Amino acid sequence: MLAQGLLTATAAAQPGMQPGSTGKSDWELEQEKRDWREADVPTPPPPGSGALLPFFVSSASDFRFFVDAASIAPGADGAVRYTLVVRSPLGAESVTYEGIRCATGEVKTYATGRADRTWSVRPGTWRRIEARGVQRWHDALWREYFCPRKIPIRTAAEGVYALKRGGHPDSGATPPPGY
Repeated sequence: MLAQGLLTATAAAQPGMQPGSTGKSDWELEQEKRDWREADVPTPPPPGSGALLPFFVSSASDFRFFVDAASIAPGADGAVRYTLVVRSPLGAESVTYEGIRCATGEVKTYATGRADRTWSVRPGTWRRIEARGVQRWHDALWREYFCPRKIPIRTAAEGVYALKRGGHPDSGATPPPGY
């Protein structure tokens, strides 16, 4: 019993362990990346205007960003998929169906919305999310809403809660004023 307690205490005090760390070796993490298989991804219905949840990206942008609450889909493959709506100050909209791989910080576009509210389905490739890149909204969704500490949300309701709150409680981010 004493030995078990010492092992538990030693494991908890491992140097270099970060909050949210899996405790796996670099080799184990590389094997998981290599063996990862993407789940089958059905395209959702186009977003309805009543289900759009706003989220904060940057005070430096006049664009507004939304996620369709009904589209949030955490997958068994560790990716979170969602419909993103980006609205310009003049009201023009861009609608995409995307996914974020939480463990690797990558994003993929599966489909682009058309004006007639149908999808143009042309899945892209996974690409790295850049923290200070042009598309900062991906970084915000990854770090602050859907993948706190690189761990995917477990349910769509958890994603909706994070968006309504202005950030996931485990992200460490402070919700912006007004949330």
